Amino acid sequence: MYQQIENYIRKEIIVSNAEISLILSFFKPLTPNRNEILVTHGQTSQRMFFVGKGCLRIFFINEEGIDSTRYLAFEDNFATALVSFITNEPSFEFIQALEETELLYITQQDFYHLTDTIPAWEKFYRHYLEMAYVNNTKRLMSFVTMDAKERYKLLLSQNPDYVQRLPNKMVASYLNISQETLSRLKSKI
Repeated sequence: MYQQIENYIRKEIIVSNAEISLILSFFKPLTPNRNEILVTHGQTSQRMFFVGKGCLRIFFINEEGIDSTRYLAFEDNFATALVSFITNEPSFEFIQALEETELLYITQQDFYHLTDTIPAWEKFYRHYLEMAYVNNTKRLMSFVTMDAKERYKLLLSQNPDYVQRLPNKMVASYLNISQETLSRLKSKI
């Protein structure tokens, strides 16, 4: 898994062998149980996760108890409750391991230490933040400008893994539609 994260990092930034060794030395392995909650509402997000195997889901639960999935991180992706990670305030989000998952994590303190120590790591973080902003904005725009069918077709074209690997309940939560609507869409497409 360390080779996996090294490859990912080297695709994003140019680092020396000494710098990558230092970066990787701060990452620790974690193997949560299936459906285990890693961050809960009200807890401060103190870790950034890299998914080596499996899937992490970041979601909210509204006052009626209905969950809404904000982000799904499969292999070779980073994930955290980003607002809490940045602000050091309690999280409104949950992070859950959906499958048998193998992770590497870095603490918030170590992550920011690297941004102060290795200039290229700050560039890596900036790219991460930019992509998070772009992805979140595109998702928000899809809720405003697309109907359920269009969002489902977009998901099938861009992320077919979501539909193939996850239960309908999770896919529906990600698309912000009911399971019944998802079943109807699946039967038509």
